[in-house]
Amino acid sequence: MSAGKYRKEHNCLNCGAHVEKHYCSDCGQPNLELKESFWAFISHSIAHYFHFDNKFFQTLSPLLTRPGQVTLDYLAGKRARYINPVSMYIFVSIVYFLVVYSPKHVEKDTHDSTKTEKRRDESITDSVNKALKLPGVPKAIASRTAKSLNKVIKTKDFKRLSFSDQEAELKRLEVENASLKSDSINDLIEDFSEIHTERNDSTYAAYLLRQKKLPLIDRDNWYERMIKKRAINIGKNSEVIQETLEHNRPKQYFLLMPLLALFIMWNFRKNHIYYLNHLIFAIHGMTAYFIVQIFTNPLIKHVFGKGSIISTVIELGVVVWICWYMYNALKVFYQRKPWSIVFKMFWIFVMYWIAFNVSEVVMVNLIYYVAT
Repeated sequence: MSAGKYRKEHNCLNCGAHVEKHYCSDCGQPNLELKESFWAFISHSIAHYFHFDNKFFQTLSPLLTRPGQVTLDYLAGKRARYINPVSMYIFVSIVYFLVVYSPKHVEKDTHDSTKTEKRRDESITDSVNKALKLPGVPKAIASRTAKSLNKVIKTKDFKRLSFSDQEAELKRLEVENASLKSDSINDLIEDFSEIHTERNDSTYAAYLLRQKKLPLIDRDNWYERMIKKRAINIGKNSEVIQETLEHNRPKQYFLLMPLLALFIMWNFRKNHIYYLNHLIFAIHGMTAYFIVQIFTNPLIKHVFGKGSIISTVIELGVVVWICWYMYNALKVFYQRKPWSIVFKMFWIFVMYWIAFNVSEVVMVNLIYYVAT
């Protein structure tokens, strides 16, 4: 595959060993002349690139269509046609995290989005009110519907307010109700009070203020206060924590890889296979999963949109493909009966799901204590 003129000298320029023909038998470096033309340099680089490109596609096709076969071939010594499992995993995972976990676009100003929502609510209210005024609509039903809609819109607006603004709005309604004695205002105060109470502990200062108002026997102890403070701070910094968590996904998947291989080894311990072989099997499986996600995730996020029917079908298809791939890969590689494969596959999924969620909790706590 080398492009260039071979040297007449028989000493390796890399390690100094004696070179019989064109390649050093000790280090494998080609015995090429140091000086080369510009076009020789370019052709050499292109040859290396297409050599990788060719091996990549030679590995890609059987990896996706013949589960478990690439691992069997690799462990049987048929390695010249395939890319090294770790090299391919690293390359594919880099592409995967660039595509799937790309930075989010900058959100529009909250004030502008709030104004847009208000305009949309007003437009909906006007449309409904016009429809209720049409001939044939009973006045009692129209009045009840208009009041219900108005209450929903007011409740939505109240939820958008800050904690202090909610408190001020409640006081204003109480003053207004004291003079008017209106049942509708009284109902509105009750609903708003429930929303305000739920948001009462949205900040640690508000939580401490509420604690002071309680009898001494009903107040939380120091440990409960510490837990509450941590929970409030995690909620307050949820965006930062989530962003940092997504940024560290590659490390999480990479660290879980040996655990996945261990779970597989536990379930197929009667095969008496070395742990490294299980690890190579896990690497190939995870690489195949990343490749499928590279193509399906952009369709869901940027073409059809999350929550759409087509996106749901694609997501369901990925789940079905994972089950199909895992079943066939285990069957080919470990040579077990179908019912045994299904049973062991179930337990592998369960153990990996538990490990993933435990690692998620650990990462959130680490991010909370270190990054916030």
